[in-house]
Amino acid sequence: MDLNLLVTLEALLAEQNVTKAANRLHLSQPAVSAQLSRLRDLFDDPLLIPAQRGMTPTAKALELLDPLRHALDQVRATLAEHRHFDPGNAKLTVAIACTDYLQAVVARPLVVALRKQAPGVRIALRHLDPPQLEAQMVRGDVDLALMTPEHGPGSLRARRLFDERYVLIGRKRHPGLRRGLTVEEFARLDHVIVSLRGGDFTTPVDDGLAALGYQRNVALSAASFLIVPEIVSHSNFVALVPERLVRDRRDELKIVECPFPVPGFTVSMLWHERNHGHSGQRWVRETVMEVTGSL
Repeated sequence: MDLNLLVTLEALLAEQNVTKAANRLHLSQPAVSAQLSRLRDLFDDPLLIPAQRGMTPTAKALELLDPLRHALDQVRATLAEHRHFDPGNAKLTVAIACTDYLQAVVARPLVVALRKQAPGVRIALRHLDPPQLEAQMVRGDVDLALMTPEHGPGSLRARRLFDERYVLIGRKRHPGLRRGLTVEEFARLDHVIVSLRGGDFTTPVDDGLAALGYQRNVALSAASFLIVPEIVSHSNFVALVPERLVRDRRDELKIVECPFPVPGFTVSMLWHERNHGHSGQRWVRETVMEVTGSL
């Protein structure tokens, strides 16, 4: 069935005149007459019969009028909702995959912002699994990913959010941590590193140190960045962590520059083509941009 026929039927029942219905639909009179003929065959009923002035709907047509209008209004409302997203009244669930660091730095302020602007929008935070990400997005298990773009599938859409760098942290009164630290002094400190795979005691930082002729003492390998500030604030350990993670903890941590160059990383937002045109998803992505722009 051609659903456009129902739009024509709605116009015919409203106007009860083929010419007026044609004008309303921006179609020719013969085209509307032809569609009326098809409608009569479809419903096995004349639907509209000639009258002194225009046409008169049959009992079958009058029976169809209310459910027809209701169905078409629902379709129009659905289309309008996807074109014009109203955050204050919307009901939407968005699944975001990211690391624990980005949950703390981006997802936390994002949830607060969404709660104020769109209380009906729910966020489901998921563990980031780069090898499975594209399949997860195709299935609709993940709507948005926050990650370093080079580790994401090239088929996904991406938008840069910010560039991050590493800083060296220790407890406020750490005896060996100071500004202007030398590479040799850095290597002598007891370090905490983060191994996302778990159990590793070296990172690319150690390769950089080795190139300079030094080796550091890694005393603890953690599986998450989130616990590291708490550990170093109550010990003599130090750690290299993303700067945004500790910006608001200067009262309890000493934060200094690393004595040699350590490459930072870029954080981007990735999404699948299936969500690109959805107005609600687009609004959430724009909100992510606003939140990260204010970090």
